[in-house]
Amino acid sequence: MRSPRMVNTDSTRQPEPEPGPGPDPAARPSWSRGAERPVDGLESSVVSSAVNDSGAGPVSAAHTPGQGAFRQADTSPSSSVTPVKGKRSSPPVAGRVRVDALRMLGCVRIATVRQIAQAVTAEESDGRSYVRRAMAELAERGLAETNGKDGRHPIWNLTAAGQKALAEGNELPPRPKASTGAKAVKAGLGPHGIAVTDTILAIGRNHLTDWQVEVSHSIKQTGLSFTTDAVLAQPTDTSEVQLFELDNGTMTRARLAREVWDYERYAGHRIWEGTRGTIGHTYPFWQRHRYTRSRIFPRLHVVLAGLPEHLLDNRRQALTADVRGITIAVWVNTLPRLKSGEPWYEIGTDDPHRRRARYPEPPGR
Repeated sequence: MRSPRMVNTDSTRQPEPEPGPGPDPAARPSWSRGAERPVDGLESSVVSSAVNDSGAGPVSAAHTPGQGAFRQADTSPSSSVTPVKGKRSSPPVAGRVRVDALRMLGCVRIATVRQIAQAVTAEESDGRSYVRRAMAELAERGLAETNGKDGRHPIWNLTAAGQKALAEGNELPPRPKASTGAKAVKAGLGPHGIAVTDTILAIGRNHLTDWQVEVSHSIKQTGLSFTTDAVLAQPTDTSEVQLFELDNGTMTRARLAREVWDYERYAGHRIWEGTRGTIGHTYPFWQRHRYTRSRIFPRLHVVLAGLPEHLLDNRRQALTADVRGITIAVWVNTLPRLKSGEPWYEIGTDDPHRRRARYPEPPGR
């Protein structure tokens, strides 16, 4: 059985290798550095006034994690302000925290005070007290709410009014059909969403506005439909996004493997050129209708969480065996190791030639 290749990433950007004929069964584990850099007027006035008071930029300049997978310089608008313990924040800082918390929830949908503080306050400080006050004020204004807990910690999400405020203030890129996350929390799915947010923060707190969560991928002609937990839109030399799928220890191993294979089926589907399919050439569906600026199918990152580390290792090894021979690039890691900056395991390699042979041409019209 081919051993998974460990891949380490840092801020040094290097071109990704061109897709080859497939993995070498005799290849030894190796390190590859720099493979990819990542990831009604009342409501609107609340956002705009907070920005004007604080002078804060968008959350896209959030924070560099101490041990994240992708490290970048800390350009946080909050990094120059160190909260003083025991004192209330000044109005500019309070306004900055409020608007940054709004933007963050608009990106990740649900988060705890700890996670919001990790993203929008200075890395060296404990900004949870500032965030608690900011969230209480946002709740009073009807822009944010809690609908459940992660352990003892309330889970925050935007209200419809909060989402409308962000949209009307042009605070985030347009995101049609984005939900607030309240239904998921009420249904008991909060822990999974919290783990997705932890994954986003572990990958890199910079450029939070480049993330989207719960992104639907579907092909109407074949009935294939699945949802990607998170997508990071930071282009590389070969691909415009990175895909992230999180298993919080609630899926069976067979279902997890099936979800990974769904990505290959999505990548393998081809369509005829032209509206009537009469020109004589076919193209990958994803490249024509979804990720039009990508030369290769985006890499899939599988993050394992929700179980003790030794059980997560067992799931990683089982997944490696279950997806052997897959023709898309797949990296896997556990959330605890991701937080500590440990490398990814490469368990699948992009191979468009084998993929095309596996998924034959669609019938012409």
